Amino acid sequence: MRGLTLTAFTQNFLGQAPDWYKATIVAFLVINPILLALTNPFFTGWVLVLEFIFTLAMALRCYPLQPGGLLAFEAVVMGMTTPNTVRDEILAAFPVILLLVFMVAGIYFMKELLLFTFTKILLKIRSKMLISVMFSFVAAVLSAFLDALTVTAVVIAVAVGFYSVYHRVASGKHFRDEHEHGEDESIEELHRSDLEQFRGFLRNLLMHAAVGTALGGVCTTVGEPQNLLIASYTGWDFMEFIYRMAPVTMPVLVVGLITCLILERTHWFSYGIELPERVRSILVEFDEHETEIRTARDSARLVVQAIAAIFLVFALAFHVAEVGIIGLTIIVIQTAFNGVIEEHQLGHAFEEALPFTALLVVFFGIVGVIHEQHLFSPVIAWVLELPEHMQPGMFYIANGVLSAISDNVFVATVYIGEVKAAYDNNIITREHFDLLAVAINTGTNIPSVATPNGQAAFLFLLTSSVAPLIRLSYMRMVVMALPYTVTMGVTGWICVHYFL
Repeated sequence: MRGLTLTAFTQNFLGQAPDWYKATIVAFLVINPILLALTNPFFTGWVLVLEFIFTLAMALRCYPLQPGGLLAFEAVVMGMTTPNTVRDEILAAFPVILLLVFMVAGIYFMKELLLFTFTKILLKIRSKMLISVMFSFVAAVLSAFLDALTVTAVVIAVAVGFYSVYHRVASGKHFRDEHEHGEDESIEELHRSDLEQFRGFLRNLLMHAAVGTALGGVCTTVGEPQNLLIASYTGWDFMEFIYRMAPVTMPVLVVGLITCLILERTHWFSYGIELPERVRSILVEFDEHETEIRTARDSARLVVQAIAAIFLVFALAFHVAEVGIIGLTIIVIQTAFNGVIEEHQLGHAFEEALPFTALLVVFFGIVGVIHEQHLFSPVIAWVLELPEHMQPGMFYIANGVLSAISDNVFVATVYIGEVKAAYDNNIITREHFDLLAVAINTGTNIPSVATPNGQAAFLFLLTSSVAPLIRLSYMRMVVMALPYTVTMGVTGWICVHYFL
């Protein structure tokens, strides 16, 4: 027992995280009970939310599951929420959890097809502006009919594939580069400048695509989880939902794509980074090499993955089942017909999504605090007291601000519930209820691109394996999203305030 010293426990706490970060988390855990005793649960609840946001911002220093989990556990112990409330929040978002567990794993088994397809596109198109707009537009179209998390998982898989190819070749561990540069030289020694530029190039594409998922996700009932919830309150079907949202979503889509072009043209906010020629040549050689050695069995694998992809698109578009169940189906199809039959081969597919799934469940603990302590209620009450013609615009702003620091699904759930209650009590008319529903949906989807907190797809990207590879931190995401937040957010507000 002598070895079990306080120093040993201290060294184990949060592993390799910096000492200042460990001290900060301990301070958070000590301060919260004191605040609760000296002030009130409402104030302490907001402090807790801000502390949790801090753990997300430091995701590259320490994965948020551990510090965030400690804060959520403390909130339950202090009585600011209950296990039953957390369970209810989890059950309400269970389709999202199923999606993370199975759909992301399904995309993992499709990575050969994705890498093949996007490599061809990348090598055929040399204009960075065209590639950027294409990534954003394709992500928007896919997100309108699929789910933003699914589309983000696809883009992450492609980025990891590109990075892996470059790393493998440039490190001298692949075919031709071994003879040209030698096996003992590292990637940093050979291609340090190219590597940094390539990371910047991938950061640009990933951010354009992530914003694209928000542009498309706001348009249809299946784009985001809260869209389906809002449609269930209003009674709108798939086409009516598109029609109702179009006065806001279509101008925002155009402005978003124009913003993409301007950023690439001006190189503002770290955009406009070109694909290095050395990297392009490596990818060209890789593609030629893969073509040369591709066997009939390899081609058959690509065909199976293509069939699974077609099934995925139609199954999600027609919503034949919950998204997670469809993901499980494509896992079965691809593994069965491609000979993946051993357990350890299946296990790798789930490594990417399960840590984030656990983090999402922890996040519902914080959402439980928001719900139990009514942290958003004063804002809702204040907006409903405003003149009727000002309410849609103010709902848009209030939803946008709260969604940027919280979860947009939860914000939309709270707001649409309150507005529906006002309609049921004859406080507002049906026409006004419909206008507020549009404002709530667009407000929770568009301005929430400001931070990774607002959208699950952004948070998934931040905590994915590709983020540390390309040096994509929380603050870098915030800075790179800023121009989109301003242009899209302002456009959305103008449309809500003047065109609805």
